Amino acid sequence: MTARIAGVETIDVRFPTSRALDGSDAMNEAPDYSAAYVVLHVEEEGGGRPAVAEGHGFTFTIGRGNDLAARAAQAVGERAVGLSVEEIAADLGGFSRHLLGDSQLRWLGPDKGAIHLGTAAVVNAGWDLAAKLAGKPVWKLLSDFTPQQIVDLVDWRYLKDALTPEAALEMLEARVPGRAEREAHVREQGYPAYTTSAGWLGYDDEKLARLCREAVEQGWDSVKLKVGADLADDVRRCRIAREIIGPGRRLMIDANQTLGVAEAVEWAQALKEFDIWWFEEPTSPDDVLGHAAIARSIKPTHVATGEHAHNAVMFKQFLQADAIGICQIDACRLGGVNEAVASLLLAAAHGVPVCPHAGGVGLCELVQHLSIFDYVAVSGSMEDRVIEYVDHLHEHFHDPVRVRGSRYMVPEAPGYSAQIRRETLDAHRYPDGSVWSGAQRVTS
Repeated sequence: MTARIAGVETIDVRFPTSRALDGSDAMNEAPDYSAAYVVLHVEEEGGGRPAVAEGHGFTFTIGRGNDLAARAAQAVGERAVGLSVEEIAADLGGFSRHLLGDSQLRWLGPDKGAIHLGTAAVVNAGWDLAAKLAGKPVWKLLSDFTPQQIVDLVDWRYLKDALTPEAALEMLEARVPGRAEREAHVREQGYPAYTTSAGWLGYDDEKLARLCREAVEQGWDSVKLKVGADLADDVRRCRIAREIIGPGRRLMIDANQTLGVAEAVEWAQALKEFDIWWFEEPTSPDDVLGHAAIARSIKPTHVATGEHAHNAVMFKQFLQADAIGICQIDACRLGGVNEAVASLLLAAAHGVPVCPHAGGVGLCELVQHLSIFDYVAVSGSMEDRVIEYVDHLHEHFHDPVRVRGSRYMVPEAPGYSAQIRRETLDAHRYPDGSVWSGAQRVTS
């Protein structure tokens, strides 16, 4: 008997984080962390019980408009209905290309906007399903692939001028001899992380100072602050943070796209005294040449960006233009695992470290798999590599992240760590879940 995708369920899930200004920054003053959530339901032909009944995935938004992403996921997900689960697992590259192959939906992109967000949710659910079928977490499923299997995950059409499949294969084959040793190392030591939880822009100075002290006490050695609304305020806030965390820890800043190119350079120069490791999203996320100009002007501070990069082509251009020193993939902005793998390969080929964006519900759960795979099988390095960590909403997941000190511990449960508890889905379903019905809504 054959197990097939019998249906796709989409849920608009929102968390009222705006009420405490958790996640606030210069661009997004009061976000409600949200997920356009997908469940791929599986049935066995003939009515038998399938080995795996569901695959779970999502894409991330910050409130109003999450319903559009959910509708996009439903439209994309319909293309998965009827597909054989075994065939999906055997050809995850083909699965992604099939979902992206609707020419009418692609007209709304291509590979960007709400449709691409919806695609990410469905692709991620497919990977969750395949990993559960294999009895492995996604990072381990990927790390056990042969170099050729990894190369075959990627759509190379628009990337070959920067990295050919043959060169990628050669790079991956060179990493094979050290895979087992690196896997053992990351299992024992975990993967480096940094915290953003102390630095949300809506927090007052007293709360910023308290959270910075707590970060030091908890063992964090890298802290990121949100900036970009008022330069004088940012100078004061960076001084508070630097005085508390001391000279031996890294301090990063994130303007969340709010500045023009010249303003961003001015901002970086004004904050130079605080020894800033990277300046994240200093200007428009689409401005490759603007980022390149900023990168030339603010050395040795690195430019970091990518959480709003639409697709792997954007990363190709950022890397080709020497516009970024830190590559920040997003597990839900890109079109799911396959496009994230493409971006990891491009970054490794250009010698640029990947430090994923994870400031949102469930993003920590997903990107840990990508960074661990990158270390084991792609870049082979943890040097200057850290995963963002925020301490919000992990309790709602069946397989939440585990952090010890300032390191992510390796996830062990089969799947993509994407499954949200059903009681959470019911309570936070917008607008009729108990968290929202009858409550004053604050959506960004």
